[in-house]
Amino acid sequence: MPKLLQINISANSGATGKITEEIGAEAILHGWESYVAYSRGIPISQSNLVTVGSRSDMRRHGLLTRLTDAHGLGSAKATKALIERIRTIGPDIIHLHNIHGYYLNYPRLFDYLREWGGPVVWTLHDCWAFTGHCAHFEDAGCRRWEVQCHHCPLRNTYPISWFADRSTRNYLDRKAAFTSLPNLTLVSPSKWLDSILERSFLAGFDRRVIHNGIDINLFRPYGQSGQEERMVLAAAWVWNRAKGLDDLINLSRMLPANYRLCIVGLSEKQRRELPPSIKGITRTENQKALAQLYSKASVFVNPTYGDTFPTTNLESLACGTPVVTYRTGGSPEAISESTGRVVERADIPALYNAIIELGKLPQKELSRNCRRRAEELFDQRRRFVEYVDLYDSLIG
Repeated sequence: MPKLLQINISANSGATGKITEEIGAEAILHGWESYVAYSRGIPISQSNLVTVGSRSDMRRHGLLTRLTDAHGLGSAKATKALIERIRTIGPDIIHLHNIHGYYLNYPRLFDYLREWGGPVVWTLHDCWAFTGHCAHFEDAGCRRWEVQCHHCPLRNTYPISWFADRSTRNYLDRKAAFTSLPNLTLVSPSKWLDSILERSFLAGFDRRVIHNGIDINLFRPYGQSGQEERMVLAAAWVWNRAKGLDDLINLSRMLPANYRLCIVGLSEKQRRELPPSIKGITRTENQKALAQLYSKASVFVNPTYGDTFPTTNLESLACGTPVVTYRTGGSPEAISESTGRVVERADIPALYNAIIELGKLPQKELSRNCRRRAEELFDQRRRFVEYVDLYDSLIG
């Protein structure tokens, strides 16, 4: 029985954690033994779980990042322990996801991967792997990463550095480590990210596009809302300015009286600070409850300033609810003219107009179009079997 080991910041929690979980589950169905190495949460998984580091180790790594901009260079002992565990497991494929997030030492990990010599798959859920600091650069319009990062304009965004700008050294260190593997296959969840990779120092590797998938049996229409009050829904795992929270607050002031904005995924502090016109819901792992909210909504709005291929768009479509999003990253790829609208970034009046326009269309037909698109393109069983096929091809 071949063995798969995935490495991600979380297991079965958050967008990338759930993707990791479902890839492992699909691999198990095809006769693989599945392991997931992770750092955050106490999840339940179909895969064998391997914990990386501790909470205190993560705090130390976070402080190192804040003080020196050396993100990914802490957690040496935790990474050494993970490597020893990998030797014990003896995987046939190692599949990387988010290896940033204050829990891994990437030079040590890549030194081991180079020594190991087996096939490595790396799904890039953001742009951190080929920049000198940031995970998303669109908001700043930065293109330094195409040549060599320097004087980073996003030093105060994740992973935040209070004082130092190590972006040039980080860029060179990552380039040296990440281009050192002879047997690396890169996977992008969106065509947009693949086109960006073509301009990065990772351009020379074998690359695939495999769209994210979702459980379309869980995310399905649970009954649409009536016409008395129309819900405009927004959901994210973490809310900040880059996710469009300020834009949503401004949008809420423009909506007609029969429209109500509901934001899911807020911290308790953010929820308390919302204006009374907005319904705020804190972060939840209850996927059925979230699917029911998607189903009640008249429209899902995603005003993200930087995203690769957000699964929230897919979840909304699967529940029969159209999507309005900014023309940012891979977010527009999820929708078509018959299932939503794409507007320019930061254009709040355009967001408003798109919401009102969709509200005037025949709702049953709109809902059917959304559901059909999710079934045809984003069923996780169809998408994630592509990973299993890739694994099989890499081990012959």
